[in-house]
Amino acid sequence: MRPPRGRGDAGQAFPIYITVVAGLLFLAFAYLAVGQAAANRNGAQTAADAAALAAAQDTRDQLAELWVLNVKDPTKWSDIFHGIAAGLTPSCWRAYDLAAQNDAGVDSCQQDGLRFTVGVRTDKTVGDSIVPGTENVRSKATASAEIDPLCTFEEPGEDAEDDVLPQLSCDAGNWTPDPDEPADLPKPQDLFRVHLVD
Repeated sequence: MRPPRGRGDAGQAFPIYITVVAGLLFLAFAYLAVGQAAANRNGAQTAADAAALAAAQDTRDQLAELWVLNVKDPTKWSDIFHGIAAGLTPSCWRAYDLAAQNDAGVDSCQQDGLRFTVGVRTDKTVGDSIVPGTENVRSKATASAEIDPLCTFEEPGEDAEDDVLPQLSCDAGNWTPDPDEPADLPKPQDLFRVHLVD
């Protein structure tokens, strides 16, 4: 017959139990801190993506509008499709606007030809956690968006008739522009594509 368990054994197990529970709680809080940081980081990346796309889309819309305004002068089309047309205004204000809508601020906004690169920082911090210093940490992220021309055309030669415009060959189809029918002209999304790039 086994002798009854003494109280001393139960007393020795209690500190081990407390240590195990404390360890599990520490791990739970550590995972929570990692989750908070990941969520904050994802928010920063979402804000950066939206900001870069917004800036690029604003320039795309300006280029499309300039093309419509100069549709009768195909000598200006090439510059417009390459993003170097006169009359363009800066588009980074749209990046600031979209970042703010996603609870972030813009650290930098740079345009290189038809590419926009935007860096943002979240307004919200990671928050209090068991990791020291996270209460003041804001996540950062960067994103780039690019404008791709979707149309090609043959530039008119010196002997071309003034009232005959070149045909646009675009991904969405072919157009023979008619300035007298502006509603039938290609839309911005027919002329240019905006997308995120690595």
